[in-house]
Amino acid sequence: MLIRKQKKLSQSALGKMIGTSGDVIGRYERGDISPSVDVVIKIADALEVSVDYLIGKTSLTLDKDALRRLEDISKLKEENKSFIYNLIDMALRDMKTKNAYA
Repeated sequence: MLIRKQKKLSQSALGKMIGTSGDVIGRYERGDISPSVDVVIKIADALEVSVDYLIGKTSLTLDKDALRRLEDISKLKEENKSFIYNLIDMALRDMKTKNAYA
């Protein structure tokens, strides 16, 4: 519900996007009924979040660009992945240090 509202989507609009009604979306949001896995995937795609986020396994929301980048990294050889992760770690460390003294 939070992501739907952040995206300024009504229950009806989300329902149309995934092929159901706003009433059904409302029932999902209230916990009256549980969607099938296929419906969860459709909702995640429509809201541009991961299925893990929707089912509460993570609080991390990733946009499509971040997901695409992670998918690209996952396809690299291990040595190249390590190089990319080290670059990310250095950038994060530098930003954290910068913010600590700002």
